[in-house]
Amino acid sequence: MCPWNVKFAREVREPAFAAREFIGGNDARTLATEILAMDDDTYRTAFRGSAVKRAKLAGLKRTARVVLKNVR
Repeated sequence: MCPWNVKFAREVREPAFAAREFIGGNDARTLATEILAMDDDTYRTAFRGSAVKRAKLAGLKRTARVVLKNVR
């Protein structure tokens, strides 16, 4: 994480920019593990109306595997 972002981070006040329930509060390892366990229905529900859906579940899982390799 960029030190600049940590130093000046503020709580999100605009509800439209708040982290989705699926993502909020999870560290990288936990989130990557949960993404790898997702099925199509869970993926569609978690990211409904989100640009993340453009990556498709297969692309998101590929990225999650890279994350897990980097955090171990």
